[in-house]
Amino acid sequence: MVEFSKEKSAKCNINSDISANFVPLLSPAKYGRLLNKERQVTSMAQKKALIGMSGGVDSSVAAYLTMQRGYDCIGATMLLHTCQGEKNAAQNIADANSVAQRLGLAFHVLNLQDEFKSKVMDNFVACYESGLTPNPCIECNRHLKFDAFLQQAQKLGCDYIVTGHYAQICLDSSTGRYRLKKAVDDNKDQSYFLYPLTQIQLAHTLFPLGSLTKAQAREIAQEQGFGNAKKRDSQDICFVPDGDYLAFLQRYTGKAYPSGALLDQDGRVVGHHNGAVGYTIGQRKGLGLAMGQPVYVCGKDMAANTVTVGADEHLYHKALRADNWNWFPFDTLVQPIRVTAKARSRMTDQSAWVYPEENGTARVVFDQPQRAITPGQAVVLYDGDFVVGGGTITMAFDC
Repeated sequence: MVEFSKEKSAKCNINSDISANFVPLLSPAKYGRLLNKERQVTSMAQKKALIGMSGGVDSSVAAYLTMQRGYDCIGATMLLHTCQGEKNAAQNIADANSVAQRLGLAFHVLNLQDEFKSKVMDNFVACYESGLTPNPCIECNRHLKFDAFLQQAQKLGCDYIVTGHYAQICLDSSTGRYRLKKAVDDNKDQSYFLYPLTQIQLAHTLFPLGSLTKAQAREIAQEQGFGNAKKRDSQDICFVPDGDYLAFLQRYTGKAYPSGALLDQDGRVVGHHNGAVGYTIGQRKGLGLAMGQPVYVCGKDMAANTVTVGADEHLYHKALRADNWNWFPFDTLVQPIRVTAKARSRMTDQSAWVYPEENGTARVVFDQPQRAITPGQAVVLYDGDFVVGGGTITMAFDC
């Protein structure tokens, strides 16, 4: 077993102006060779960027900073859904358009509702119905904000897309590969949600806020007189603003999910649930049980329609298995490496080893047992501040 090389990370210089003309999407190998050739040529032509403007303060400041660096910018809002109401969606578009007008940008509204429904909302439902707890923000990044949006940028003749995410992109000069790095602001870092980004997407993406704190971003917005400078950040899943996932699932599918048994660790019936799809690992609220101590959801059997509960101690596991990996320093994991890992977004990085397995899966073994590792969520691996890779958790276990 070997430790992941710290020396290579040290050579990874931040390059926020990644130079490459926008080209039709190629295979990673051919694309890498083309980029290497283009890096040898200094182009004086002004680069063109499509700014993803949500109507919030972060994307507005990202637009301003990109313009300040000399890019020819176009603003665009992705209309993804109207689950919070037509009025709310219209307000976000109006806020984005207001900033675009103040900056003198052409502004577009890109209707991606069909893509969002099929790639994010339908996937959200399918995962819950199969017993998983998905992360729709990651799927939105994977399919919409850095895929469909990049395709729209290509149609508009843009070299880059720009978003208000808090993360950094750099180029490892020793390998020619693009790397994803944590933001300067630890409290706002979004690298966990961005792990699916491919080499091609990283090459054509700019994150102007990666080197700023949230306070600095708001200060810039106020200095520029943006009307959304004090606008609150969105916290919930955008299409389930009230956080009631079961109600959303019932409303979206038109189904009445059947009730079933709540079981203790010995398989004895201790109560009844209102639909197994509405429960997730680690959940305590809404169980309606009085068992003399706090109990939590520890497992689900969708075929049997049962939910198993237990004490906090039953939530801890030392290992997980994940699939659908995306790696940054290399194409494929071929040997065990030492990393830190996060099995949920707000989790503190934990020391671990990651081991390659068959069929592209990998096993992560933590130094210490971790609480509420949840199938369907993402596990993201780090080498210091650099993202090594990430995948979707399929199971938690002890070893």
